[in-house]
Amino acid sequence: MNQPSISSSPSPRGPADHDIRDQIVAAANEHFSQYGYGKTTVSDLAKAIGFSKAYIYKFFDSKQAIGEAICANCLAEIVAAVEQAIHVEDLSATERFRRLVKTVIATGVNLFFNDRKLYDIAAFAASESWPSSQAYDARIKRFVLQIVREGRESGEFERKTPLDETVEAIHLALRPFVNPLLLQYNLDFVEEAPTLTSNLILRSLMP
Repeated sequence: MNQPSISSSPSPRGPADHDIRDQIVAAANEHFSQYGYGKTTVSDLAKAIGFSKAYIYKFFDSKQAIGEAICANCLAEIVAAVEQAIHVEDLSATERFRRLVKTVIATGVNLFFNDRKLYDIAAFAASESWPSSQAYDARIKRFVLQIVREGRESGEFERKTPLDETVEAIHLALRPFVNPLLLQYNLDFVEEAPTLTSNLILRSLMP
């Protein structure tokens, strides 16, 4: 299985030296974790690494571009966990959907509590519609499409409602727990949310 990836933009520029680029991202990761995205400047990163600010700009167009790289990695962890959970042989579409909802919520909450400041980058990215956030959202929506389509083919789910309408409705229903910006306001419900949300949606999908 290929490792899922989430592309980000603006893209890095300058020399294709991945070691130096990774060094910049690692330093940014540490600073964002300690001080937060908003309080960290490119000058702070340059000082921590021992590079000039101009040299960092050879690899990244802006602080946002560095944040995008970190955010993409952060959200890719959730995508990878979901992909692993639902791509198991001999599961019904119903069970795959339950696993999707449970995993996306649990992984997001785990990330939230383990590294709040890095989670804040994901929340900021969602609020500003960064490409990495949009790509993550689209990936989750494709998972929903895949499961609904499979459920219709197996006869588990109804087929009268247009497929795109069904997928869009489910995607919106999951939004409070999928979108990092919104999840932080719904932490009081994460224990019961996977079961209650899955049950409600699955009842609506019954043929």
